[in-house]
Amino acid sequence: MPHTTATKNTALSAQRNALLASFLGWTFDAFDFFIVTLLLDDIARSLGRSRPDIAFAATVTLWSRPIGAFIFGIMADRFGRRIPLMINIVFYAAASALSGLAPTYWTFIAFRALFGIGMGGQWGVGASLVLESVSPRWRGVLSGFLHQGYSLGNLLAALAMLAVYPAFAASHPENAWRFMFFLGGLPAILSLFVFAKVEESEAWKEHRSENFKAYAKSITTVLPRFLYLVLLLTMMGFISHGTQDLYPTFLRQQRHFTSTGAAETTMLSMVGAIIGGIVVGYCSDRFGRRRAMIGAALLGLVAVPLWINAPTSALIVAGAVLMQFCVQGAWGIIPAHMNELSPAQTRGFLPGFAYQVGMCLAGAVTYLESIAGEHFSYATAMGVVACVALVAGIIVIAAGPEAHGIDFRKSPSPEPPLASE
Repeated sequence: MPHTTATKNTALSAQRNALLASFLGWTFDAFDFFIVTLLLDDIARSLGRSRPDIAFAATVTLWSRPIGAFIFGIMADRFGRRIPLMINIVFYAAASALSGLAPTYWTFIAFRALFGIGMGGQWGVGASLVLESVSPRWRGVLSGFLHQGYSLGNLLAALAMLAVYPAFAASHPENAWRFMFFLGGLPAILSLFVFAKVEESEAWKEHRSENFKAYAKSITTVLPRFLYLVLLLTMMGFISHGTQDLYPTFLRQQRHFTSTGAAETTMLSMVGAIIGGIVVGYCSDRFGRRRAMIGAALLGLVAVPLWINAPTSALIVAGAVLMQFCVQGAWGIIPAHMNELSPAQTRGFLPGFAYQVGMCLAGAVTYLESIAGEHFSYATAMGVVACVALVAGIIVIAAGPEAHGIDFRKSPSPEPPLASE
């Protein structure tokens, strides 16, 4: 009995460490990404560019993410999840700090592209490490928790704007935005935790390809699944970035919120997102991935008028919280859903690469919304994008496959079924 208890405690410790390391990695990724959206005006003024020009930096970050997913995903399948995750964290932390040193607009764009490579590699490796470590019974709720590292990063970015940025702005008004990117270098410390505490995935050890030739062959057999996942993630990218990235700008420009008010609203909406990820993730464990995602998307569609056209500021805030509960609730299921749909030999590569290619295809939404918002109104631009993206997302989710609860440790691992069982 003592041996059994010790073994159980060791397994739980490994799961906890993997979840914490991946959650924090995704949190700091998102912190850096959303700092750009919160500092659009300041960066534009400092570098002598327009607001859409700086919004384009977010698009460039999304465009470069597939490169990182490709490189780090293959590394994770061939050499394990642990070491590539550590290398990735150091890489994106350095790129974040360099963004604060950019002397010109185009060097800023180049550093944001490098950051995108790091950000693109983190999600797929971290998600496979966590979801191969935990029980299938809790995969949905833990997937929701894991993905809400993204929402927590957004919340922390807004909090930093309230608590840290004013001090920098008081002493260095022209370059205060640069100090915010220096904070992005802190995640390098996390790599030490990963190296010391996180154990390698047992599922990876069981299913690792014998050699690179066998691995390359396994990748070529999943093209139909890959194309579907790219389509799914493109729709999800339009939903998330279309409702998040320019919302602070909408609040300031059209609803006349102060910068503080916009940051506080962002923070509250991210609290809703975190709750949504866990609640909808739990529902997906009970009722299936597609049903839970479709339910969250339908509720988000109903929330659109409250989100952008509510008559009072208080209702606008309520709409922001509800919208992100729905959007990130649906998104929280994505890590579990994609890993369940991926063959074991390519689980480090396929979900992350499909995810980032989808984000790349959806990456123009921030730039296009910014242009439309300047010519029409941000409410009109964001409302149209949200409605179209949510409806299209519902259709793609409903038409797709599901492999709810598949056993990652089963040997040999079967190809995930094409329909829910």
